[in-house]
Amino acid sequence: MAPAKKSVHTKCKGTVLIVAMIFVVIFSTLAVSMATISGTNAQLASNQHKVDCALGSATSGLEVQRHWLTPLTMPSSTPQADYFSTIVSNLQSDLDANSISNFTLENDGSIPPVPLDSVVGQTFSGQMRISDSNPFVLEVYSTGGDGLVVRTIKVEFDIEPYEWPIFDYGLATKGPVHFLGNPNLNGLNSNDEADIFIDSQNNNLALLVTGNTTFAGDINIGNSSGIADFQGAVKIGGDTGQTAIDNHVKTGVETPEFPIPDTLRFLPYATGPIIDSSTDLSSPQMIITNATIVAGTNPNFQGSVIIEGILYIKQPNIVTFESNVTVKGIIVSDGEAYNPGTNSISFLGNFSSTPFPEGAEFDAIREEKGTSILTPGFSATFAGNFSSISGVMAVSGAHFSGNVSATVKGTIVNYSDNPTIIEGNSSLRFDRSDNIKVPAGFDTLRVLTYNPSSYSEL
Repeated sequence: MAPAKKSVHTKCKGTVLIVAMIFVVIFSTLAVSMATISGTNAQLASNQHKVDCALGSATSGLEVQRHWLTPLTMPSSTPQADYFSTIVSNLQSDLDANSISNFTLENDGSIPPVPLDSVVGQTFSGQMRISDSNPFVLEVYSTGGDGLVVRTIKVEFDIEPYEWPIFDYGLATKGPVHFLGNPNLNGLNSNDEADIFIDSQNNNLALLVTGNTTFAGDINIGNSSGIADFQGAVKIGGDTGQTAIDNHVKTGVETPEFPIPDTLRFLPYATGPIIDSSTDLSSPQMIITNATIVAGTNPNFQGSVIIEGILYIKQPNIVTFESNVTVKGIIVSDGEAYNPGTNSISFLGNFSSTPFPEGAEFDAIREEKGTSILTPGFSATFAGNFSSISGVMAVSGAHFSGNVSATVKGTIVNYSDNPTIIEGNSSLRFDRSDNIKVPAGFDTLRVLTYNPSSYSEL
């Protein structure tokens, strides 16, 4: 009889089932965990999407506010305490003028919710206010979201003087320019200091040069039909001949505004002598300090004259300086409309211009920087040596017939449609190294300048 077989695995019965159950439990747990994680990630993604949408809505609101705030201007005479109300009032007027109804601005600077996506309820709202720490800063807030998730962005706009683009040029004139000789115009530090703008809308002959030309800067002509007539050798911006004309003479350039200066602001400085028909002007040398020339005087200064501080000329007047003139300050006239033959200033001797002299009597006016001659209603004639000008010269018609060899620390501006005439072998060196961004008399506007470094998410 064969012996019975004994199983060697008797003690392992059920082990496979247990192991299988363990793996089922493990994989089930992993599956549940993965499902939970996936759900959490989906929720996180959904939440992040809502946050991104809220931030996107806030950004959209900020761009809308920037669009309307950037071109806004107000007079520089606006009292500081009225900055906010003026900004709000001007912006409200702009919105009304452009028939904007979905975006409104309340008197307190708040912007009620503006719909962006009605399907998901995306909106933005805003708030503007003057900074508590700086009265020249406008704080702008934009809040975007759907009511459940919101995000707010804050930026700042600096309230500051407007820098007129006309002062980016060395010479800027409404009328043509005639160089009746061999002109040499250079930038002392860079070529663009000697850039020229000629509007010449009423005369297609925008620039006439009868001799050899050496211009460091570009020539920009507003009249799209304007031409530059060079009758001698041409050198512009380092190029010569036709290449110089092709590369550096541009027509149809957008015309920058010729700002009308505020000349009345200088009248309170004229606290010195009053010059009228009874004033003796025959002295071989005169020093006139913070003086006023009465309207209709038509004075003829026979000797050399040193002008200290302000010389304020009331119109009408025909003013003649027969000998040398040194201006240690600013010549200013009232009025802005030019009447040919009625308002003129003639310098028949040598002319030079320097900053204000030392002395307590000039302390009040010393901050009026960057301007030397501010007579937009007067023509100016220079028949002697023109050697220097320490700031902007703004006139209506300029004629240089003497030896012009001058350093100009500013812009020569001609408001007249008549030609600016420069005779002889003129040499002008434009130096804007110490240029005043807003020359005295031209601080007439306040603008809002966006400060990108102020951006913050709250």
